[in-house]
Amino acid sequence: MIYRDLGGMRMPALGFGTWELTGESGIEAVRTALDTGFRHIDTAVRYENEREVGTALKASGIARDELFVTTKVWHDSLRPEQVARSVSESLERLQLDRVDLLLVHWPSPEGVPLDETLAAFAEARAAGQTRAIGVSNFPVALIEQAVDRLGSPMAANQVEYHPFLDQSALLGALRARGMVLTAYQPIAGGAVFGNPVLEEVGLRHGKSAAQVALRWLMQQEGVAAIPRSGNPANIRANFDIFDFELAPEEMKAIFALRGNGRRVNPDFAPDWDVLESA
Repeated sequence: MIYRDLGGMRMPALGFGTWELTGESGIEAVRTALDTGFRHIDTAVRYENEREVGTALKASGIARDELFVTTKVWHDSLRPEQVARSVSESLERLQLDRVDLLLVHWPSPEGVPLDETLAAFAEARAAGQTRAIGVSNFPVALIEQAVDRLGSPMAANQVEYHPFLDQSALLGALRARGMVLTAYQPIAGGAVFGNPVLEEVGLRHGKSAAQVALRWLMQQEGVAAIPRSGNPANIRANFDIFDFELAPEEMKAIFALRGNGRRVNPDFAPDWDVLESA
């Protein structure tokens, strides 16, 4: 396993995403992920599956200090009193006394002051409800506002990142501030399959295009990834990426694929960064 440093705390660089994994099938998917070897589990209030995740974690019998659990506060609950309530309710559903990483899921489209939200997150950390705090879907401008202007050091920014989306500017900004970039949609919703570059690299290593894309992310400084699948075979395949390494020329060829391949862009999204490859 590869780990990323979150201010002295280790986070498994490869995690298991749980978006859309609900009900009994969701519980089974998380159980399969844990049985496979995943120890970093990512959920959110918005996913409506924290209870399922909590059930699977408890049933696994894995010691709490061996697990890394992330959850997120939705953008309709970013005022201080709402943050406090959301965190308490998440912990109840997860059957945990703390999470390891608590994220602002999206910047507030309602104009809630960022300093108020981050102060509430810092209070949750001080109260022992989370070990680290961070954000999700924050472009460079908001990272600069949070860290540089407001003085709120954070551990990570979870954003869309895969071989078809250039996140160079954001990744540089995060590295400069000691933050990890956690990639969701790391295999671009399956769009990596059939790509000639990824398929050719995979053939050389006996791996699929998805495994190559995940390995490409693992070999980037300060990058983590949270692939999601409900298929047991795919869950196991997504974890089976630690027995090979991409050569520098293979990494370069995959970097050359990056462009404006953004897949997640809701109407409440912030102004994204200008792409260096545009």
